[in-house]
Amino acid sequence: MPESGQKTTQGHITERAPEPTGQATTRRTGLLVTLVLGGLTALPPLSMDMYLPALPEVTGALNAPAATVQLTLTACLAGMALGQLVVGPMSDKWGRRRPLLIGMIVYVLATAVCALAPTAETLIGFRLLQGLAGAAGIVIARAVVRDLYDGVEMARFFSTLMLISGVAPIIAPLIGGQILRITDWRGVFHVLTVIGILLTLVVWRFLGETLPPERRHEGGVGQALRTMKGLLADRVFAGYMLTGGLAFAALFAYISASPFVVQEIYGASPQTFSLLFGLNSIGLVAVGQVNGKLLVGRVSLDKALGWGLGIILVSSLALLLMTSGVFGKVGLVPIAAGLFVLMSAMGLAMPNTNAQALMRTPHAAGSASALLGTTSFLIGAVASPLVGIAGEHTAVPMAVVQLTCAVLAVACFLGLCRPWQQGRSGAAPTNP
Repeated sequence: MPESGQKTTQGHITERAPEPTGQATTRRTGLLVTLVLGGLTALPPLSMDMYLPALPEVTGALNAPAATVQLTLTACLAGMALGQLVVGPMSDKWGRRRPLLIGMIVYVLATAVCALAPTAETLIGFRLLQGLAGAAGIVIARAVVRDLYDGVEMARFFSTLMLISGVAPIIAPLIGGQILRITDWRGVFHVLTVIGILLTLVVWRFLGETLPPERRHEGGVGQALRTMKGLLADRVFAGYMLTGGLAFAALFAYISASPFVVQEIYGASPQTFSLLFGLNSIGLVAVGQVNGKLLVGRVSLDKALGWGLGIILVSSLALLLMTSGVFGKVGLVPIAAGLFVLMSAMGLAMPNTNAQALMRTPHAAGSASALLGTTSFLIGAVASPLVGIAGEHTAVPMAVVQLTCAVLAVACFLGLCRPWQQGRSGAAPTNP
């Protein structure tokens, strides 16, 4: 656990005196800083979900097949994955603020070019750059939380961030659907550009440095690689990393496939799709708050995580049975109900995997955050094109991908984390 704490002054985070040895470190952020961190974690769902209702339109506007257009999602996701591997170690060496501002500026420029893309290939290329730059917000926001919190307080704060950032997937498709009523898909990227500019200005003005110089790593690329190698050698950390990544892939299989499943297969309008997507996001946020407000501190993080994984497994199996015709022809309502349960269970899985993994890595929060994010986004990027492998007229591939990811997530949790051996109840374990 770091020796120096933090406090806030007029929205800025400044250093304070070290706390007594052995005393639990409790740090607090101001409301404004909390909102800034929530905005940074909301940027990925804004970048992807606001664009989802426009996917069918993009296929026609750019004269590209659905599988190619889905690569615009994959490219953004892959960029966010790879970018975190660079930005995370950079933030451990140079602090959190400078890499974050550089990444936000590049994000704004790349998003503006996406709005002008003349071909699907151009759009894919700049979505990749958009993802590479947007990775700064993801990885550094998580590292800042690790700088400021520990133990169950960190798990609670991740749930609070889920409440803030969870508003993004609720409103993003709704905004995207309304944008499509007055303009075309390019208008979505114009709005994202404005959001990026505003968030960059807020970060520059209100988010101070949370990693003091004495806690930074002076090594270069070699040191960063050795740090990551040490993290990966920790079986339990690797277990939580893979568990969270596979759960995220099940979520992203839904994100990637749902525009075509809901609109093309079941004939819903972009506005109806946006409404259903928003309801699912409300479920995720609500369960995340139950996790943070009611379960954390009363139930072990591993037990809450296990419940979440179990629900994801059962709901994905039910979706496969329904989409494959085992129960006969089913309509939109049963499919939407299954997706709602699956999405809601992410509110138990996602904050607890992050908290358990980061509690083991106070010495390298940036690198650990980078590995967590990179794994999630890379596995999600692999899952994304698989959901469309059988074309636009069946939802079976989506359910197969979700069930496969759920089974593998449970296997990693039980086989690598081994919660019954660790005896963890939310307290930070010793460093590896």
